[in-house]
Amino acid sequence: MSAIQTSAPAATPAARRGRLTYLGGRILEYLGVLFVALTLNFLLPRALPGGPLKLFGSPESLARLTAEERAQIATEYGFGDPIHLQFLDYLKSVVTLDLGTSLSDGREVTAAIADALPWTLLLVGTSIVATTLIGITLGVIGGMRRREGKGAFTLIGAIVVDSIPQFWLAMLLIVWFGVKWQIAPTFGATGPDGTTVAGLAEHLVLPVATLTITGIGYIFMYTRSSMLSVLTSEPVQHAHARGIPRGRLVRRHVLRPALLPVHTLIMLDIGFLAAGAIVVETVFAYPGLGRLTFGAIAARDYPLMQGTFLVLTLMVVLMNLLADLTYPLLDPRARTGANQ
Repeated sequence: MSAIQTSAPAATPAARRGRLTYLGGRILEYLGVLFVALTLNFLLPRALPGGPLKLFGSPESLARLTAEERAQIATEYGFGDPIHLQFLDYLKSVVTLDLGTSLSDGREVTAAIADALPWTLLLVGTSIVATTLIGITLGVIGGMRRREGKGAFTLIGAIVVDSIPQFWLAMLLIVWFGVKWQIAPTFGATGPDGTTVAGLAEHLVLPVATLTITGIGYIFMYTRSSMLSVLTSEPVQHAHARGIPRGRLVRRHVLRPALLPVHTLIMLDIGFLAAGAIVVETVFAYPGLGRLTFGAIAARDYPLMQGTFLVLTLMVVLMNLLADLTYPLLDPRARTGANQ
């Protein structure tokens, strides 16, 4: 199918069955990936020297435990059982959402994650929207102005921005906008007035700015590269030679195929950004899943660590699956390939 083809033949019953088979196969593949991820999440703590007991509290507190207290902890968490029984208990806890009790504050791990996850989704969702709009817009402009000096300047700027460490940029924003100019809050997610829209927006400014600025670069470069690939393709060159105006050519025949790979990149980025938000949430004391994970690691809170790692892994796998399932809806060539 050429890059400027705008319609696809109507799907036959056999084609629809092929799509369902394709989707079912992809879901089964990701269930396998999820099983591997769960297995690694279970095995890695147990592969540590001394086993998962090394993750229960600080080294000083562990040294003060008696042999009886260590045996009690091992019995309570099933560490003395055969490894296959431990794994079955772990899978049961995942299915029933019974992930244990946090050693830090005594809360149920599921409840702690449920409290933190919406804040991370709000932060990540807002930053993804901003990053996507700005990155794609600049990438399209950069691809169309590839022969102009401004296009090269934009590319250099994107490379520089993409290399900025998140924690360094976050500290700069705190110093400038929070301390020096005092125009934005530097920590937390709500103000004294509670969870009002204005208060939430104010506390999102600096964390979202950090994630957006550090995420624009690679989306810009990926969009620009995809635009160049489509613009220099033979079908588009032929269409341009036939006299189709440049603006109409770009709108109708270039943007969609050029942005299809970017769609996959953005879907995958949602899952990885949730894990990458650990640094930003910690710097801004934002009460999300990233800060909860960092606190669990710092406190050596084994049940909470295992629970947060599990959720972050699930988010990455889910976004991969969603990218695979939505791509054929956007690209008829993928639907045709799925039926072959």
